[in-house]
Amino acid sequence: MRIYMQTPVTDDSPPRYYHLFLQEDLLGGWSVVREWGFQGASGRVLRDHFATREAAESAIISGRDAQLKRGYRVMFMQGDTYRDVGGCPGREQADQERPT
Repeated sequence: MRIYMQTPVTDDSPPRYYHLFLQEDLLGGWSVVREWGFQGASGRVLRDHFATREAAESAIISGRDAQLKRGYRVMFMQGDTYRDVGGCPGREQADQERPT
């Protein structure tokens, strides 16, 4: 599962990004990797470990929801279960604002 979010583009500063993804580790556990920063610059990375995939997916969805409240929009979402864990809120608004 992978979720890439970004703040809207403004004239005074580059957009910020927030990237969440799920990785299986060598011992059967799961890691949620969070990466964030300004577009075009080096960012920060934080890795949280979970015993089960369900717990890791729940953490990704919680992280996504927290960033949506801060003004981020989902730009890209990939994975088998994203429809089962709340779909892709914020994506519809981004699609409507994109020029055709």
